[in-house]
Amino acid sequence: MNARAEIDKDGRVSFSITELAEEFGVTSRTIRFYEDKGLVNPAREGTTRIYSRKDRGRLKIILRGRRLGFSLQDIKKMLDMYSPESGSTDQLTFTLQKCEEQLEKLVTQRADINEAIAELEEGISQLKEHLASGSASADSCKKTIA
Repeated sequence: MNARAEIDKDGRVSFSITELAEEFGVTSRTIRFYEDKGLVNPAREGTTRIYSRKDRGRLKIILRGRRLGFSLQDIKKMLDMYSPESGSTDQLTFTLQKCEEQLEKLVTQRADINEAIAELEEGISQLKEHLASGSASADSCKKTIA
C-alpha cells in the first residue's frame, strides 16, 4: 500500500510503520531507529505505532538529509528549529549554512573521485599495453596500479 496514494485519495492522517517503510523504501527497523533518536514521535495504540502526516513529513526530510550526507544531529536540529510562529528564519539560516558546507564537502569528494578515476584509467591502460606487448618482465612496465 502506498501511503502517498492514501493521502491523496482518502485524506488520511495516520500511517503504519509498514506503509511508511514501503513508501520510502526503508526497513521498519530504520524508522524505529529514527524514533529512538527522537527524530519522529509516533502515537501508540498498545504496541502499534501510529504515524501522523507530520511524522511522515519529518521522515521524508530525514531520509533526504541522510541521502545528501547530513548527520542525524544536524537533521534533528533543522527539524527542531522549525517554528511556524516565528517564520523559521533561524532554521532557514542554519539549514543554508549546513547545505553550503555539505556542498563544499561533496565538491571536494567529487574532485578526489575524478582524480582516482583518472589514475585508475591510466593504470589500466598501461597494464593493457604491457600485456599486449607480450613482455613478461614486471620491470619493463613503468607504472602500474599496484
